[in-house]
Amino acid sequence: MTDAANPYLPLAATVVEVVDETPAIKTLRMTLDDPAARAAFTYRPGQVVQLSVYGVGEATFVLNSTPTRPEFLQCSVMRAGEVTEALHALRTGDQVGLRGPLGNAFPLDALRGRDVLLVAGGIGMAPLRTLLLYMLDNRADFGTIRLLYGARGPRDMAYGAELEQWAAAPGLELTLTVDAPDPGWPHRTGLIPNVLRELAPSPEGAVAVTCGPPIMIRFTVQALRELGFADAAIVTTLERRMKCGIGLCGRCNIGPRYVCVDGPVFTMAELGELPAEL
Repeated sequence: MTDAANPYLPLAATVVEVVDETPAIKTLRMTLDDPAARAAFTYRPGQVVQLSVYGVGEATFVLNSTPTRPEFLQCSVMRAGEVTEALHALRTGDQVGLRGPLGNAFPLDALRGRDVLLVAGGIGMAPLRTLLLYMLDNRADFGTIRLLYGARGPRDMAYGAELEQWAAAPGLELTLTVDAPDPGWPHRTGLIPNVLRELAPSPEGAVAVTCGPPIMIRFTVQALRELGFADAAIVTTLERRMKCGIGLCGRCNIGPRYVCVDGPVFTMAELGELPAEL
């Protein structure tokens, strides 16, 4: 929970574990230092936080832990600039600042009772991880869960230690793919939109949630539409456009809407009502 008196003031948190996911992605597991703040902190799958390294800056990351497993808060960080370099340098016991939770969340009420298709590319698995774990922990509330997860190559695929667990989860259909052939790779090969067309999931009674690089999202949405998914049944998340997180700086506006306040989760139907700025 962000300080209500000063929404720019972060809460102090300590890194309790660092997980090397890929050569470019690290996962930070953290706990809030103040026991009262820790007990009061609540969030919904899809919400984000601002992580700060003191003296360097802050950046937006989705909480890809799940509120159903409150042992720690987790964010995955792809190395991409000064702040992420500083976050990658953190070790167990180091302190960070945390503001949040911020933004809206995945539309759980709209997903309950329906089949859910998750389509993730690279670091885009981070937002979908929290939704996936939440659904697995509330399995009776959802229909069949399908996860299509792709990356450039096997070494770029995050959460490798969890993939085997997900593959064995009841009612979860897992498909993994890499962009090009790789020796010893036992799963599919091909770009995510093409593999999605091959799988041809039914849109009947289903909602699709996708996240990844912008170009991947664009062609994945195109494939989903070809398969018969309506724009109202296609959900994506745009947290990479956020800056201050509270609607003051104006850096993330799309027409009259602010990603940090009105999003970062949107349906394609909602985005279709906005100026073509994405």
